Amino acid sequence: MEDVLGNTLGLKASQLHALRRTYRRRVDARTIVSPELARHLVEVSLETGRQVGVLLDRKGDVQAVMVGDARKLELPDVGRGRAGESRLRGLRLVHTHLQGEPLTRDDHTDLALLRLDLVAAIEVREDGLPGKVHWAHLLPENPQGTLWKDEVAESIHALDHDALAGVQALEEEFARARAARRTGGRERAILVGYGGGAGHKGRGRGRAEAEASLQELRELARTASVEVIDATLQLRRDPDPRYLIGKGKLEDIVLRSMQLMATMIVFDAELSPSQARHIAEATSLKILDRTQLILDIFAQRAQSADGKLQVELAQLRYLYPRLVGRDESLSRLAGGIGGRGPGETKLEIDRRRVRDRITALERRIEALGASRSLRRKQRNARGLPVLSIVGYTNAGKSTLLNALTDSDVLAEDKLFATLDPTSRRLRFPRDREVIVTDTVGFIRDLPPDLVDAFRATLEELSDADLLLHVVDASDPRQDGQIAAVEAVLSTLGLEGKRRMLVLNKIDRLPAGAAAGLAGGAERVAVSAVTREGLPELLVRCERLLWAQGRVALGDVAADPGPVAQGAPEPSSASAPPPPAPERAEEPPGPAADGAPAPRLLPAALRRVS
Repeated sequence: MEDVLGNTLGLKASQLHALRRTYRRRVDARTIVSPELARHLVEVSLETGRQVGVLLDRKGDVQAVMVGDARKLELPDVGRGRAGESRLRGLRLVHTHLQGEPLTRDDHTDLALLRLDLVAAIEVREDGLPGKVHWAHLLPENPQGTLWKDEVAESIHALDHDALAGVQALEEEFARARAARRTGGRERAILVGYGGGAGHKGRGRGRAEAEASLQELRELARTASVEVIDATLQLRRDPDPRYLIGKGKLEDIVLRSMQLMATMIVFDAELSPSQARHIAEATSLKILDRTQLILDIFAQRAQSADGKLQVELAQLRYLYPRLVGRDESLSRLAGGIGGRGPGETKLEIDRRRVRDRITALERRIEALGASRSLRRKQRNARGLPVLSIVGYTNAGKSTLLNALTDSDVLAEDKLFATLDPTSRRLRFPRDREVIVTDTVGFIRDLPPDLVDAFRATLEELSDADLLLHVVDASDPRQDGQIAAVEAVLSTLGLEGKRRMLVLNKIDRLPAGAAAGLAGGAERVAVSAVTREGLPELLVRCERLLWAQGRVALGDVAADPGPVAQGAPEPSSASAPPPPAPERAEEPPGPAADGAPAPRLLPAALRRVS
């Protein structure tokens, strides 16, 4: 005889016997439940004062009999939560409700998470007869975003739903939707924003800041070639130590992910190893946090050997505390004759290998740092001033470098489009040379491991004579972006380094809005695309670089030329501008790392003696 599952404590022997006899019953495969089975369940439920349910397969056989309490019913383990994207479980749940209530949230959750064919609840009347029947089944993706459809029949005899045909039609719809999704070949993600929890790893932020960060996460996902199919924001006073956003919200997201056929969930926060593990177990989906997504983008974008080593080091540092042992990973290896003992677990071996690899990478990167330092000394020995372009990611740094040096560095409307630093040597008029260096972009909540891994590259900023802090003037979040860049510069000990604020992308602003942006000697508004404002930028750079005795400098004016459209004309009292300088030959001596032949600035600067 099959066992009765669930809350059987306190039941009489006769009641248990009646429940075991339920396994002998069978219903038509096309019927949700037969009148006989419904009346049997109602009678037992009324006598015990507990909910009673059965799991029926598609043949109509009873696979399990469960007993709960007066308000809920615990289901047995029927396998993984996500058995398949296009197939249902092959089981339907039929149970009783003692209070005459419709389907509850737990019923709907079981329907979706377990992918049951159908869930039905039979009202228990006081006379011991079945009352109304509430039932629901899943729905394929629809514009309304509805996950399931609820139905109700006034009596058990009024049920006219063909359960078998309905399930087959649903699975056909799911299969068509899955085939359509496969054509894209990209990961499908749901983004989860988090805010409100003050004082927890810096996550304390209001709704506006959390929404802005979630929008930035969407851009990160686009850069990583991830298809974003939905996004949600959760505000909590305190983070859930197990699930971050709370179990109820996580269940809603899982239900949504099943309908949209998502393959991953990306959190706009740094998950602890425990949180990442529990969320993955509860969802059976790939779980990423903001740090992992940024590391993945860096891994895709790294082109040079130096960059690949630095990204690998950051990834291993992130992975190390998240290594966990599962299944055979915890089995200990036998020591053999003369060496028997506890041995090492597979987990311990994996951690040791990761530690060894981290140590080896740190040594190689340290050697690279020494090599870079030597090249910087050789470069500085010639007295060449250095301009370093820094700024928030996608602020237009590479576009500005291309505009200034006539280069062809990759520039895209994506976050972290260029990762490896690039240096170009320029020659001002009258044989004044500068080196312009484009560095990796910054972002808020930049992973500390990533900053440490790229420290050898970012150390070049310390030798810069002037930092050009590029800001997207068209972005309403520019104040927060400026603060994020300044925070990273402070981490590198560069808070005292002289810098100029370059407000880029003024071509995206309304007419006349750019006029009020520039103010002061260390603030200029430009457009790297249209080259508007570049002559003024060059003039101010020359003033800052040579005004303190590097080269005697008189009054400096800019000739707009064909570069700066809309730049002010020179005063009539000024001396006529000299002809545009020609490209000079490269003088002997070491050049910047990877620098091409010297280039001319696309504007003519002149001195008035």
